Amino acid sequence: MARPTYEVEYEQMLLGRHELAYHRGGRHRSHLLERSTYILLSRIRVQGPMSIGELSDAFGLDASTLNRQTAAAMRAGLAERIADPEGGMARKFRITEKGAHLLDEERERVVRSLDRVMRHWPDEDIAAFAGYLKRFNTDIEHLSMRPWPRP
Repeated sequence: MARPTYEVEYEQMLLGRHELAYHRGGRHRSHLLERSTYILLSRIRVQGPMSIGELSDAFGLDASTLNRQTAAAMRAGLAERIADPEGGMARKFRITEKGAHLLDEERERVVRSLDRVMRHWPDEDIAAFAGYLKRFNTDIEHLSMRPWPRP
């Protein structure tokens, strides 16, 4: 008998294939934000202004990748570079009003997509599924030593 983790692996692979929120190869016409921008802005919103070094630690990505992502977000007017509010040397990035607005719109679009998928699920099942996903993610975060702050 196969271990249940084989089923989890298979279902996780299929979930990645569905890509409810995003399509490969960049932005889909109905999407307001690219996936990387959505995640970047979400993290900055929850944690507050962050430097490239802090973003690198948080995401486990190299500074050059984050420099490209933050530069694109700044060009689009979604993030801005500011002096460290706590007086540190490194400049930090914060989400702009436009970025917050688009992030809220995109999150609502994703939630509507999930609502369509789970329209026949009882609220208790949705809550249980959310609880399992949170547990799964927090265990990954614990192993990688990169916790994600939750609102």
